[in-house]
Amino acid sequence: MCLAIPGKVIEIREENGLKMGTVDISGALTKACLEYVPEIAIGQYTIVHAGFALKIIDEEEAAESLKLWDELIKSGAFDVDGEPNDDR
Repeated sequence: MCLAIPGKVIEIREENGLKMGTVDISGALTKACLEYVPEIAIGQYTIVHAGFALKIIDEEEAAESLKLWDELIKSGAFDVDGEPNDDR
């Protein structure tokens, strides 16, 4: 299972003609293609799935989503990679 996770854009650059960025997802820096959200700016939040930023979200929505993600992990239902935890 793959989940889209919110993160904050901390860098924007061009790579091979594509708008790319570095996104901070709970302290983990990940590279993401920003082509689907060309208007995004440094400091904004986005939902990242499979290396692509899919939409811009506000800080409040990002915080709520991350809180729910943290609760799911703590419940033991999913591991940190988003896979169902069959050990429960």
